[in-house]
Amino acid sequence: MTAPSYVPAPVVRATERTYTGPRRRLGAWRAGRPGEVVDQGGQPWGTRLGSQGPDQGFALRLARAFRPRLRLGPGEHVADVVVGCVGVALKRAALFGRAPVADDLEVAFGLFGFLDEPLVGPALAERRRLFAEVSHHHQYTEVRRIVDLVPDATLGLTRQEALDARDAGRAFTP
Repeated sequence: MTAPSYVPAPVVRATERTYTGPRRRLGAWRAGRPGEVVDQGGQPWGTRLGSQGPDQGFALRLARAFRPRLRLGPGEHVADVVVGCVGVALKRAALFGRAPVADDLEVAFGLFGFLDEPLVGPALAERRRLFAEVSHHHQYTEVRRIVDLVPDATLGLTRQEALDARDAGRAFTP
């Protein structure tokens, strides 16, 4: 609130010492912070390091739409299946340099047979062992094992080509 006009205003004296910054920064700017990955040629990659991509959390939102379509066998849990397959879908999306879309999840769930009739016998036991308890946050290495089973070549295929490769036995790494 301003003071009324009849109140005298103090006279402000200009100080001699004031800060003035440089008009420009001398020298070129370089990324030299400890967390920078520019000098190493981009994001590091390798087994169990993950796949970096934009808006990865959206895959969990998309996975909710797939829950009614999932065909699980006895002893399999939806949370484990979603976490394991979302990792595969995120790897596929990152290979294309984009955020996850429904086709990524369709490929991931389809490669492991969760959109088909439930497996029986030894195939179901193997899939159940692979996805057991991976939804628990301490099981990151197990999720990475699932993701690393699917090679980049398979994830680069279209949805139908990936499912055909699965049926022909060429979808996974040995």
